[in-house]
Amino acid sequence: MTGSPGLIWTVLAFIAALAPLVVVHELGHYLAARWCGVKSDVFSIGFGPRLFGWKDKHGTDWRVAAFPLGGYVKFAGDMSAVSEPNEEWKALPDAERARTFQAQPLLQRAWIVFAGPLANFLLAILILAGFALAYGKSVTPPVVDQIVAGSPAEKAGLKLGDKVVSINGRTTETFDDVSAVVQDRPDSALDMIIERGGQQLPFTVTAATRLERDRFGNEYRIGRIGIGTSGKNIKHQDVGLLEAPVYATGQVFSIVDRMVAGLWQIISGRRPVEELGGPIKIAQISGQVATLGFSSFLWFLALISINLGFINLLPIPMLDGGHLAFYALEAIRRRPVSPRVMDMAFRTGLVLVLSLMFFVTVNDLGSLGLWDRLGSLFG
Repeated sequence: MTGSPGLIWTVLAFIAALAPLVVVHELGHYLAARWCGVKSDVFSIGFGPRLFGWKDKHGTDWRVAAFPLGGYVKFAGDMSAVSEPNEEWKALPDAERARTFQAQPLLQRAWIVFAGPLANFLLAILILAGFALAYGKSVTPPVVDQIVAGSPAEKAGLKLGDKVVSINGRTTETFDDVSAVVQDRPDSALDMIIERGGQQLPFTVTAATRLERDRFGNEYRIGRIGIGTSGKNIKHQDVGLLEAPVYATGQVFSIVDRMVAGLWQIISGRRPVEELGGPIKIAQISGQVATLGFSSFLWFLALISINLGFINLLPIPMLDGGHLAFYALEAIRRRPVSPRVMDMAFRTGLVLVLSLMFFVTVNDLGSLGLWDRLGSLFG
């Protein structure tokens, strides 16, 4: 087992991982706003007191702040957390008010909000496309060449030479597709369509759970059904410049699908809530991955960028997804949700987000062994 990196290295790796991704997110909002004619008063790299910066010809104050954990963009007219017009906004001159976020049509406001998560997904696609160009893609057919004796696959009746057509309705074109679905669903029943002798047959295989530890001692629950492919069938194929972004986009959709499945498993109780991690866990893994080299860290950045985009699209007030949910209601009702309802929803959302942050922080500290050490100290 490799020792964990030091605190300074972990903090620097965490900043190097999170700060650029948040800036990219906010840059998505900013560029969409520029495209829609909305003025941005401030674009801050980091939070807290302004250290230095400049003002461009559009009147945006580009600044670097004291605490480099992310950043934010402040649009002209943003006078409340819910971006609702108030008396101060109404008193603005017509030309100035027309360049505020609140004055924009519904679709443009939704586009500006959605552009933040979209920027995170696009960054991930760019990184994954680069990996596809450099290393190619797996084209190993989903054919069963190995079956572990006594495994869930053998008990369910799978045989050598079977081709996995789909799992839980998801088409499996390569053996990597099979592995991706199975490993994310420990202790879960998998409905599989198997091609055997020219016929397609249904099977239900219940994945077993295997605890695995990485080189840093982190523990993971992995689904296994006991099938494999032989070395002669493991193949890789070069990816062209035009194919790379298409292939990378498919990877992003697959990763998001796995995130949705994992989240639902936690909500439904099939996976322990202890698997939820927060900033401390991200910092810990950032430091660990950074010791493995630039390629590993870049791949980690892509995963975190996808996570950031996905989480921000959840329909929780205070997040981009919460704003989009209200815009959807506005489109259905043909009038905005009342400021009072918006304010109550955003206060509730703030409590929910803070509660979740507290919960995952407790989880993170537990994964570091803090509660066990305190228990032994005072027990």
